[in-house]
Amino acid sequence: MRHPLDPDVVPDSKATAVFALGVVAVLTGPLVGGLVPATVALLLARQARAELRAAGGFLTGARRLRTGTSLAWSGIILAAAALVIVAIVGLLGLAAPGGADYGSEID
Repeated sequence: MRHPLDPDVVPDSKATAVFALGVVAVLTGPLVGGLVPATVALLLARQARAELRAAGGFLTGARRLRTGTSLAWSGIILAAAALVIVAIVGLLGLAAPGGADYGSEID
């Protein structure tokens, strides 16, 4: 039986924000723009985790928090992979065979 003075169980808004930022990080990760929302999501996740622990069960959203954290890390990995691919393509472009093509009047 619930005591009448106990607070109502409510969803944690920071956990929802972490989830939303994680989704944005995954969607924009391949474009390297996912680093910013992923970083903000991971910073908020630390605060939300502490709030969930301190609330003693009166805040919900642990699953959203875990999912959002996983999505944020996925966004960071996608951004890192995009940077590596761009670097490899750039290096392969610099190493193209043939070199510079000069006119016939130049030795």
